[in-house]
Amino acid sequence: MNKTVAALAAVAALLAGCSTQPPAPEGTIPLAQPLPAENGRSHAPGVAGVNFPARDAAGALGQRSVYYDFNQYAVPVRDLPVVMAHGQFLLGHPQAHATLEGHCDERGSREYNLGLGQRRADGVRKLLEAQGVPPVQTDAVSMGSEKPFNPAHTEAAWAQNRRTDIRYRGE
Repeated sequence: MNKTVAALAAVAALLAGCSTQPPAPEGTIPLAQPLPAENGRSHAPGVAGVNFPARDAAGALGQRSVYYDFNQYAVPVRDLPVVMAHGQFLLGHPQAHATLEGHCDERGSREYNLGLGQRRADGVRKLLEAQGVPPVQTDAVSMGSEKPFNPAHTEAAWAQNRRTDIRYRGE
């Protein structure tokens, strides 16, 4: 486990080192929160007997989003436990499949935000693959700024919208 943490930290540092964007202002990052349950369900029966992790479960596996600083796409160190927990879940459930949805805040052009959202989703996917998750278990897609979690036009709302959501097929 310690080797896995060290490997993921090294990959995250490498990805962060490739970024040329400026750091985000202080105080703009919300704590990672689980996505609300859809249709009142905390988890679905799953695919072929898989019980997906509950969205309201305590701990990193219950978190479904990775949050980013402004104009960044490297997975922040603070969210590595979330990616690692979902990687372990996917490794233990080879029939499960996750879609990684990269999102942006409303600032920036449509084209730029689609590209940034894709880089965010791809970054999470690369970390999952570094853990040994086969590429066939994940898809990485960009939503750009088209599906904001919080539609307000404030710094706090924008911070909630800069994310990669982890969604399981069959939920």
